[in-house]
Amino acid sequence: MARNYVQGIYVPQNSDRYVGQKNPIYRSSWEMNFCLFLDTHPSVLSWGSECVKIPYINPLTGKSTIYIPDFLMVYQHKSGAKIADLVEIKPMAQAQMREGKMQPHEQATVLKNHAKWKSAMKWCKNFGLNFRVLTELDLMHLGGQRRR
Repeated sequence: MARNYVQGIYVPQNSDRYVGQKNPIYRSSWEMNFCLFLDTHPSVLSWGSECVKIPYINPLTGKSTIYIPDFLMVYQHKSGAKIADLVEIKPMAQAQMREGKMQPHEQATVLKNHAKWKSAMKWCKNFGLNFRVLTELDLMHLGGQRRR
């Protein structure tokens, strides 16, 4: 069964906030909508797409490779503090092991993602950033916040 994914290049409306070297490529409607959120939300001070490279060990091969998180964002918290986050957008099915039968390739994807994210958390801690994974549940909530 073929899946129809929304993919394309996002052209920032507020180019002064965008710190990437090239326009962001979105690989899902969730990523496209997050680009729009980052580009237009008044609390977001700056953002970039796929602009950080983090080494990690692939648990399936044992080899060192590179993980590139989806987004880097700097925003002003309501307390006035500036906060920087690395953000990964992933479907829940690729973020957590599920109860019941999972196919081996699904389990492998979750294990590989967890290895990437463990390295990202360590990297972020060293540089004073936060790391977060946003799933469809988080993005639906975020979308609800935007409409206010």
